[in-house]
Amino acid sequence: MTELMFTATAAGNFSGNGLSFQCALGKGGVIGPAVKAEGDGGSPLGIWPMRRLFYRADRLERPETGLASIALNERDGWCDAPQHRLYNRPVTLPFAASHEKLWREDHVYDLIVELGYNDNPVEAGKGSAIFFHLAREDYTPTEGCIALAQADMLQVLRVCDPGTLLVITL
Repeated sequence: MTELMFTATAAGNFSGNGLSFQCALGKGGVIGPAVKAEGDGGSPLGIWPMRRLFYRADRLERPETGLASIALNERDGWCDAPQHRLYNRPVTLPFAASHEKLWREDHVYDLIVELGYNDNPVEAGKGSAIFFHLAREDYTPTEGCIALAQADMLQVLRVCDPGTLLVITL
C-alpha cells in the first residue's frame, strides 16, 4: 500500500503521480470542514482517503484499480438526512429518509469513489456523499464533489489503492 496523493484545487486543476487534468469542484467553492454544512455545495478543504469504488457494470467493465470495487444496482442510495442514524452511509432503496440515488440516468455516477469525509465519526449536518466521480462534459460545478472526465478518472484509478489520498485545496 502506497501513500499516493492527488490534489484538486479550487481553480479546477487535478494533479498527482505525473498526471494533470481539468476537474470540477463544488458550486459553493472550496470551504473549510469546520463550516461545511449539508447542502451548501462546497467541496471540503482537507486531505481525504479514497475508500472504495462503485461503478455501473451495465455501462463499463470493472476498472483496473487497487481500491475495493462494488458494482452498483438500481436500489443503491446514500443517506443525506442529517438526523437519520444512517446519515452519510450507503442505503438500499426504497428508503424513507432523504437520500441520493446512485443509479442515475446521466453518467456522472458511472464511477464513484467514496471519500473519507465526515465518516469517522459521522457528524450530523456536516455534509454527506462527498465523492470523486465523473464530470459533465462542460465541467459544471458539482454539489460538493470532485469530478473528472471518464478517461482521466480511469487513469487515476489505475494507480489507486487503499492508501491513496485526495487533497482538496485552494
